[in-house]
Amino acid sequence: MLPQPALSCQSLACRAGGREVVSDLSLEIMPGERVAIMGPSGSGKTTLLTTLGGLIPPSAGRVLVGSVALDEQPSLRRNLALVFQSYGLVSLLTAAENIEVALRAASRPPREAIAEAADVLGRMRLTAYADHLIEELSGGQQQRVAVARALALAPAVILADEPTAEQDKVNRMLVLDALMAAPAALVIATHDPEVADRCDRVVELRSTAGVR
Repeated sequence: MLPQPALSCQSLACRAGGREVVSDLSLEIMPGERVAIMGPSGSGKTTLLTTLGGLIPPSAGRVLVGSVALDEQPSLRRNLALVFQSYGLVSLLTAAENIEVALRAASRPPREAIAEAADVLGRMRLTAYADHLIEELSGGQQQRVAVARALALAPAVILADEPTAEQDKVNRMLVLDALMAAPAALVIATHDPEVADRCDRVVELRSTAGVR
C-alpha cells in the first residue's frame, strides 16, 4: 500500500486583500518530506500556509489531513504546528510559558510541559531567556521561541513562514538544522535559496496566482 500524504490540498484557491492569490493548487506533502514554498512578495505564501493550517477557509477546494478534510474535522489541526511570520506569541507570558501553554492545550501533563519547554528552549540557545517576557526579547529571539513551540508540539506537519528571516548566520543555521531534523513533514515559505536547497522540492507561487 502506498503511503498516505500527511497533508494535502485539492484544487485550492485562497484570497487575501480582496484578490485571489492562489488558484487551483493541488499538492501532497508526504510524511517527513521537506517542501519549500517560494515566490515574490504578494504571491500568497503566507496566505497559503495559513489556509493549510486551517486558520482561514479556502475560497475553493479543500485541505486534507491524512484522508480527512480539515473543515469536516477541525480537531485535526492538532496534527499541525505553525510558525507565524509575526511569531504569534503572547506578549504577557514568558518564553517558557508560551511553550508550556501550547503543550498544556495539547493535553500534556504540567510537569512534562515544563520539562519539554526547558529542553526545546535550550536547543534554541534561549535558556537564559526562558523567564523573560516576550516583549523583552529581540525579534530574532522571539522567532526562535516560535520555532521552539512548534518543535515541542511534535506535530505531524510543521508549517513555517520565513522562520530564519530574523536570524544572524549562526542562529539561522541553528533554526534550519532543528527544523530539518524534526520527524514532522515541513512546509516552509522562504525567499532564501539556501533554505530551499535543503528541501526535497520547491513549489513556486506566481504573483499572478497559481503555481508552477
